[in-house]
Amino acid sequence: MGQVTVTINDQNYPIACDNGQEEHLVGLAAEVNKRVNELRAAVGQVGEARLLVMTSLLLIDELLETRHQVEGLREALNRNEGIAQRLAEEEELAGLIETLAGRIEDIAQRLARS
Repeated sequence: MGQVTVTINDQNYPIACDNGQEEHLVGLAAEVNKRVNELRAAVGQVGEARLLVMTSLLLIDELLETRHQVEGLREALNRNEGIAQRLAEEEELAGLIETLAGRIEDIAQRLARS
């Protein structure tokens, strides 16, 4: 098991993680620290716990909004896939109709010669 020490709002936190995940965890902590610093610049130093709670709320709000957007994109993709499938079926049907029309013309020509 790996372990790293991350710094958020000038406080060090030792964090355990799976081996190989240390760099990823450090990157996540850097993003949290960036957000805490932005918030602290906006509202001042209101205490470690309050800053972390406020930052967490802002991050989860962003996450939920992103999930909502992803779901909307999935729904649009599903609609487009449905449309694409219907178009493919219609093209296949059009091909069959053309084939049948050709056969009917052949039959009509043979009957006309008879």
